[in-house]
Amino acid sequence: MAHLASTIWRRALPAALAWAACSAPVGAVEGGGALVGPSTNLTHRMMVLVLQLGVVLFMARLVGLAFERVRLPAVLGELSAGLIISPYLLGGVPIPGFPHGLFFVPYGVRVGEIPVSPELYGVGALAAVVLLFMVGLETDLRLFLRYSVAGALVGVGGVTVSFLGGNLLTVALAPQVVGRELGFLDPLCLMVGVIFTATSVGISSRTLAEQRKLDTPEGVTILSGAVIDDLLGVVLLAVSLGVIAASEHPGQGVQWSIVLRIAVQAVVLSAAATALGLMAARWVGGLLKLFRRPTVIAVMSLGLALIVSGLFEGAGLAMIVGAYVTGLSLSKTDLRNVIVERLHVLQVMLVPVFFVVMGMLVDVRQLLSPHMMVLGVVFFAVAALTKLVGCGLPPMLAGFTLRGGFRIGAGMLPRGEIALLMAGTALAAGVLTQEILGIIVAVTLLSAVTAPPLMILAFRGSEPGVRRPPPPSEDREIVFRFPSRAVVAMLADKLAASFESEGFYVHPVDREEGLYQLCKDDVLIGLRAAGNEVVFTCQQREIVFVHTAMVEVVAAVEQTIRELRRPLDARAIQRGLQTAAAEGAPELPAQALLRGYLQVDSLRPRLQADTREGVIEELLDAICATGVVADRKAALEAVLSREHNLSTGLQSGIALPHARTEAVSRLACAVGLKPDGVDFASIDEQPSRIIVLTLSPLRASAPYLQFISTISKMLNDQGRAALLACDSAADMYAVLTGVGIRPRKHAFWLRAGADAAWLSSLSPDRVVTDLAPISRNEVIATLLALCARDEAMLSVDEAWRSVLEREAAMTTAVGKGLAFPHARTDAVDRMISAMAILRSCVEFGALDGEPVRIVVLTLMPPSVAAEYTELVSQLLRTADGPAREHLLAAPTPEAALQVLMP
Repeated sequence: MAHLASTIWRRALPAALAWAACSAPVGAVEGGGALVGPSTNLTHRMMVLVLQLGVVLFMARLVGLAFERVRLPAVLGELSAGLIISPYLLGGVPIPGFPHGLFFVPYGVRVGEIPVSPELYGVGALAAVVLLFMVGLETDLRLFLRYSVAGALVGVGGVTVSFLGGNLLTVALAPQVVGRELGFLDPLCLMVGVIFTATSVGISSRTLAEQRKLDTPEGVTILSGAVIDDLLGVVLLAVSLGVIAASEHPGQGVQWSIVLRIAVQAVVLSAAATALGLMAARWVGGLLKLFRRPTVIAVMSLGLALIVSGLFEGAGLAMIVGAYVTGLSLSKTDLRNVIVERLHVLQVMLVPVFFVVMGMLVDVRQLLSPHMMVLGVVFFAVAALTKLVGCGLPPMLAGFTLRGGFRIGAGMLPRGEIALLMAGTALAAGVLTQEILGIIVAVTLLSAVTAPPLMILAFRGSEPGVRRPPPPSEDREIVFRFPSRAVVAMLADKLAASFESEGFYVHPVDREEGLYQLCKDDVLIGLRAAGNEVVFTCQQREIVFVHTAMVEVVAAVEQTIRELRRPLDARAIQRGLQTAAAEGAPELPAQALLRGYLQVDSLRPRLQADTREGVIEELLDAICATGVVADRKAALEAVLSREHNLSTGLQSGIALPHARTEAVSRLACAVGLKPDGVDFASIDEQPSRIIVLTLSPLRASAPYLQFISTISKMLNDQGRAALLACDSAADMYAVLTGVGIRPRKHAFWLRAGADAAWLSSLSPDRVVTDLAPISRNEVIATLLALCARDEAMLSVDEAWRSVLEREAAMTTAVGKGLAFPHARTDAVDRMISAMAILRSCVEFGALDGEPVRIVVLTLMPPSVAAEYTELVSQLLRTADGPAREHLLAAPTPEAALQVLMP
């Protein structure tokens, strides 16, 4: 990843930055650093900020995705991206316009020892406020109250032991870390202790979810304890900042009366603000609802969080404390999910900037030194031990066993975003040193990597972690079962609309799993629509309301079903599909779509089965051979069920059996040809000769309808004829996708010395001796498809239009069962012909009234005349003589051409 980042940095970025440097007005480079104008021109500084933000966002996403691919948190990738592009690494590499690197900041511009520009650091600070606001919003107070005893023990124990462990360890190792002795109340020691208290519940909850342990006593206690942990950590941060502010000389004398007063003030202010916010939450929510539109509500909520954050900073507390308190207060309202959903894009964009900036503050060269690596491992070991002891032993007082306590301690071990936020606050306050910041980053990385496997090990086995079963939940599950998934999916949409009309905010937690949250004031109802069930999770007081809502929705669905039982011309809808498809040949994008889902191995030029079910199974086996079907039985049942509801046989010999099924994870298709046809109960009651089987995933996104419509459009008159003329899977693939069209074959079949130049326009691969026709246009389209194989064909569409225009002007059936559709056109660069001997007669509007059995299509440039006349003359002579019967009975194309030779 570092190599990839370096390659991008050195090859792609310089071009853009060179252009920016050349297009900017002439200015000065202050201190030999970043490009700025005279007297640090503001416009130039903003230009540099824009460039920096673009690189930060790109690298955050790139490295974050790489970490997610190896099942590591994206936040670690974003932190690593910061290390990579920091001024100490790639950010200090000279590039055009920036002789000391894009992220180098001259000391004249730098604030304190922070090695990034004040503008970029300000964006990171804003991102930190947004992050803590969102963390507060997503805090589940109901979960905390339900497991308040065990959670309180875990939170208090973890915060106390971790704070003491981090503080005392810093005191003990201060000479090795900062080169001087420190005391317990030294600002640096206090802040390390505070940072040690943090817990990344995101890492733990993801691991619990993957192990299906979220709803176990240990899993719920971890989540509840994390809420208390965050609350106490934020309060402790505020107290520590107050103590630091009260110090006359950090690390030396302390005015204890001022310390006590500010500490009490910080605790009281934090607690009072939280209590006031929770009490006023419904009133604030009511005011926000006056704005009505969800997006406006979310924007106003963020504005409120920014105002409160600024007030907290002005009162001597950290901005992130104010942001967290605001989010925690609004988490109690029914607007919580609305705000989270609408601000999600802002969070995804801004928050990575904070973590990248945090990584950029660390001197990676110093971090990788042997001395710092040893210190990082020591600090991590103490950080892990304090969480295991502080969070693992206290739950034993609430009925957990030693194993259960170990599971909880392991779940509280990872540090992440909260620890980095606290470190950022301490750095802004001038408390942390570069050495300590590097150690904190190392502890964060190591804890995030080691916690998941430790949790998996702790939860291994079936031994319970509690001495007695937990009390039953107050939540009740109401289960409604229905005949099919389709009914459940329809009911889910109706229920969401019904609850919204009742003033609920409907939050789709996971659309693929059918999970929703329905919120209104203090009512929170869970909805899961999966499989054949609709499941509500609610409290006892909401049961009657849920049943009432369900009855009303089912009644509405029943009404819809009754209306659908009225005569519905489904055949007309199918005919409309085919009519629309026949309006024109598909363009290149359609063929490109088919190329993405068709494989040569799934094409069958000659199907063996003689029944509809047999053909479907044969095509399903072709798809299974490509390895995309996980459950053949389920896929077959889905296709046959869809076929039972309404036949997929269309007109003109086409059938499109299809189904959505969980047996595939992506769209898959097979195409088969059955020249004799098979009964698919088609609209026109004709047998189907082209069968396209399509399977689409039930839940995952796939262009299912787009694919069906594209294949329908492809199978117009020309497409059907071209496909039925194919005798191999490669030919079918070429017709459907436009890839691999065979070159023309020269008339090598002519006998040596034969004087038949007119016959060279024909070749065996453009002769069909047993064509089963449906209509005149289909015969012409089949012959045109055969001509399209020749490299002399320049435009199939132009040739098709020219032939049809000639047919419309006057019939080309000359009598005696012969028809010579033809056109002079620029669509070919020499004369080419194709011949069909029909199995049964087709009406061509002949002058003598006889139906046609022999059809020869000829396309010629406007300059050709003699060759065409000779061809027609020879065919007329053949039709008048005994050779006619030989021609009609010719078993192969070569035999037919031998009959025509003079």
